[in-house]
Amino acid sequence: MNTPRASGVMNADIATWRARMPAAFGATPARRALRAVGWTIFAVWLVGSLWWFDITPQRLWAGLSGLGTIIVLMVPPSPGEQWVEILQGMAESVAMAFLGTFMAAIVAVPLGFLGARNIVTATLWRFSLRRVLDGFRGVDQLIWALAYVRAVGLGPLAGVLAIFTADIAVLAKLYAEAIENAEKKQAEGVVAAGGGRLASIRFGILPQVAPVMLAQALYFFESNTRSATILGVVGAGGIGLQIAERIRVRHWDEVAFIILLMIATVAVIDFISGRIRRRLIGAVR
Repeated sequence: MNTPRASGVMNADIATWRARMPAAFGATPARRALRAVGWTIFAVWLVGSLWWFDITPQRLWAGLSGLGTIIVLMVPPSPGEQWVEILQGMAESVAMAFLGTFMAAIVAVPLGFLGARNIVTATLWRFSLRRVLDGFRGVDQLIWALAYVRAVGLGPLAGVLAIFTADIAVLAKLYAEAIENAEKKQAEGVVAAGGGRLASIRFGILPQVAPVMLAQALYFFESNTRSATILGVVGAGGIGLQIAERIRVRHWDEVAFIILLMIATVAVIDFISGRIRRRLIGAVR
């Protein structure tokens, strides 16, 4: 049983701990007021955004109803009479993704070495190169595709150039990080055996990072196969152009067939690319 004196000591201890760690005893009035202001601002922003974009339950219901009608019209999927053009468009998209990724991977290798801290010690040069690559990474493939469609005209060339331009900076950054994480002992061993700087890079660092670079390029090829579909919608050729034409004339059964064909193609590429990547990464480990 607590005596009045013991209870007073306990209250004094509690007051001491409350003064030392006020957050452990609940939010202070100032913090509660700050939270209330934050939630109020969030609620105003949310309601204002819904009002600005005219998002209403009636519009959402009408959109879902229209989407349901489209899905019904998609069944059963059909290649239509121009199924040869569909297959050609799919092959064109895969070729666009392969060419764009291949060229970007080749150009990104020297840029990766030039952007690696353990290769180029000139801070100003490395900083400038990385900021340029950051600038390229900030522009999406779709923007590059729109620009190249205006520059070189409609067709797969615009798509290849869009993938090539957008992927150079990303791959160069990933390659530079892989080079910076390479073991130094192999390169130091080449130098100790009488090799020069280039020999240490060729025989000490490149064998370590080459499988990683190839695995990343394969991953980008798989991703770009999906992206090439979207690029075709803006006129960069490929299966996207076939989809856009059939949506315009509302041949939804053929659109469904193209979507299923895209899913199957990407799944096959994903399966093959994944097996190769796992083998390459396993070889590094």
